[in-house]
Amino acid sequence: MSRKDQIIEKLKENGCRITKQRLMLIDIILENDCSSCKEIFYKASREDAGIGVATVYRMVNALEEIGAINRKNMYKVEYSEDMDEEEGCEITLDDNTTYHLSPGKWNRVVQEGMKRCGYLKDQKIAKIKIQN
Repeated sequence: MSRKDQIIEKLKENGCRITKQRLMLIDIILENDCSSCKEIFYKASREDAGIGVATVYRMVNALEEIGAINRKNMYKVEYSEDMDEEEGCEITLDDNTTYHLSPGKWNRVVQEGMKRCGYLKDQKIAKIKIQN
Protein backbone atom coordinates (compact mmCIF):
# COMPACT_ATOMS: atom_id res chain seq x y z
CA MET A 1 0.00 0.00 0.00
CA SER A 2 1.45 3.39 -1.00
CA ARG A 3 1.87 6.31 1.41
CA LYS A 4 -0.96 8.12 -0.37
CA ASP A 5 -3.25 5.09 0.05
CA GLN A 6 -2.37 4.83 3.75
CA ILE A 7 -3.16 8.51 4.26
CA ILE A 8 -6.46 8.24 2.40
CA GLU A 9 -7.43 5.17 4.45
CA LYS A 10 -6.65 6.96 7.74
CA LEU A 11 -8.60 10.06 6.65
CA LYS A 12 -11.60 7.87 5.81
CA GLU A 13 -11.35 6.16 9.20
CA ASN A 14 -11.51 9.63 10.78
CA GLY A 15 -14.70 10.41 8.85
CA CYS A 16 -13.10 12.62 6.21
CA ARG A 17 -14.67 12.57 2.75
CA ILE A 18 -12.07 12.20 0.03
CA THR A 19 -12.76 14.87 -2.59
CA LYS A 20 -10.84 15.76 -5.75
CA GLN A 21 -9.45 18.84 -3.99
CA ARG A 22 -8.27 16.80 -1.00
CA LEU A 23 -6.61 14.27 -3.29
CA MET A 24 -4.89 17.12 -5.12
CA LEU A 25 -3.66 18.59 -1.80
CA ILE A 26 -2.28 15.21 -0.70
CA ASP A 27 -0.41 14.95 -4.02
CA ILE A 28 1.00 18.47 -3.67
CA ILE A 29 2.22 17.79 -0.14
CA LEU A 30 3.71 14.41 -1.10
CA GLU A 31 5.46 15.75 -4.21
CA ASN A 32 6.77 19.09 -2.90
CA ASP A 33 8.74 20.47 0.02
CA CYS A 34 6.16 23.01 1.12
CA SER A 35 7.06 25.27 4.02
CA SER A 36 3.61 26.71 4.75
CA CYS A 37 -0.12 26.42 4.08
CA LYS A 38 0.21 29.52 1.93
CA GLU A 39 2.73 27.78 -0.32
CA ILE A 40 0.48 24.72 -0.57
CA PHE A 41 -2.44 27.04 -1.44
CA TYR A 42 -0.50 28.79 -4.22
CA LYS A 43 0.47 25.47 -5.79
CA ALA A 44 -3.10 24.15 -5.46
CA SER A 45 -4.70 27.31 -6.86
CA ARG A 46 -2.64 26.88 -10.03
CA GLU A 47 -4.31 23.51 -10.52
CA ASP A 48 -7.79 24.46 -9.25
CA ALA A 49 -8.70 28.15 -9.16
CA GLY A 50 -11.76 27.33 -7.05
CA ILE A 51 -9.85 26.02 -4.04
CA GLY A 52 -9.97 28.18 -0.93
CA VAL A 53 -7.34 28.88 1.70
CA ALA A 54 -9.66 27.44 4.36
CA THR A 55 -9.77 24.12 2.48
CA VAL A 56 -5.98 23.95 2.58
CA TYR A 57 -5.84 24.75 6.31
CA ARG A 58 -8.54 22.19 7.11
CA MET A 59 -6.73 19.53 5.09
CA VAL A 60 -3.39 20.27 6.77
CA ASN A 61 -5.10 20.07 10.18
CA ALA A 62 -6.72 16.74 9.23
CA LEU A 63 -3.34 15.36 8.09
CA GLU A 64 -1.71 16.54 11.29
CA GLU A 65 -4.51 14.99 13.35
CA ILE A 66 -3.93 11.53 11.87
CA GLY A 67 -0.18 11.89 12.37
CA ALA A 68 0.61 12.01 8.64
CA ILE A 69 2.41 15.34 8.81
CA ASN A 70 4.20 17.37 11.41
CA ARG A 71 4.22 21.16 11.00
CA LYS A 72 7.65 21.53 12.57
CA ASN A 73 9.02 19.28 9.81
CA MET A 74 7.88 21.71 7.13
CA TYR A 75 4.78 19.74 6.07
CA LYS A 76 6.76 16.72 4.97
CA VAL A 77 4.69 13.56 5.12
CA GLU A 78 5.75 11.35 7.99
CA TYR A 79 3.43 8.47 7.24
CA SER A 80 5.43 5.44 6.18
CA GLU A 81 4.79 1.84 5.19
CA ASP A 82 5.85 0.58 8.59
CA MET A 83 3.79 3.05 10.66
CA ASP A 84 1.34 1.12 12.79
CA GLU A 85 -1.43 1.76 15.30
CA GLU A 86 1.03 1.48 18.19
CA GLU A 87 2.47 4.91 17.46
CA GLY A 88 0.92 7.71 19.42
CA CYS A 89 -0.78 6.98 22.71
CA GLU A 90 -3.32 4.61 24.21
CA ILE A 91 -5.34 5.88 27.18
CA THR A 92 -7.55 3.62 29.30
CA LEU A 93 -10.07 5.18 31.70
CA ASP A 94 -11.23 3.66 34.99
CA ASP A 95 -14.40 2.34 33.28
CA ASN A 96 -12.14 0.47 30.78
CA THR A 97 -12.93 2.85 27.93
CA THR A 98 -9.84 2.95 25.72
CA TYR A 99 -8.79 5.70 23.34
CA HIS A 100 -6.07 5.37 20.70
CA LEU A 101 -4.63 8.79 19.88
CA SER A 102 -2.45 9.50 16.87
CA PRO A 103 0.68 11.55 17.57
CA GLY A 104 -1.14 14.64 16.25
CA LYS A 105 -4.19 14.10 18.46
CA TRP A 106 -2.01 13.34 21.50
CA ASN A 107 -0.09 16.56 20.96
CA ARG A 108 -3.36 18.51 20.68
CA VAL A 109 -4.77 16.97 23.88
CA VAL A 110 -1.63 17.81 25.86
CA GLN A 111 -1.46 21.31 24.37
CA GLU A 112 -5.13 22.07 25.20
CA GLY A 113 -4.70 20.72 28.73
CA MET A 114 -1.59 22.85 29.30
CA LYS A 115 -3.41 25.95 27.99
CA ARG A 116 -6.37 25.40 30.30
CA CYS A 117 -4.06 24.91 33.27
CA GLY A 118 -2.23 28.14 32.45
CA TYR A 119 1.11 26.64 31.36
CA LEU A 120 0.89 27.79 27.72
CA LYS A 121 -0.08 31.12 26.21
CA ASP A 122 0.97 31.49 22.56
CA GLN A 123 3.61 28.77 22.56
CA LYS A 124 3.42 25.38 20.86
CA ILE A 125 4.76 22.13 22.29
CA ALA A 126 8.05 21.26 20.58
CA LYS A 127 8.78 17.97 22.34
CA ILE A 128 7.21 15.62 24.87
CA LYS A 129 9.49 13.29 26.78
CA ILE A 130 7.92 10.60 28.94
CA GLN A 131 10.07 9.51 31.85
CA ASN A 132 9.67 6.22 33.67
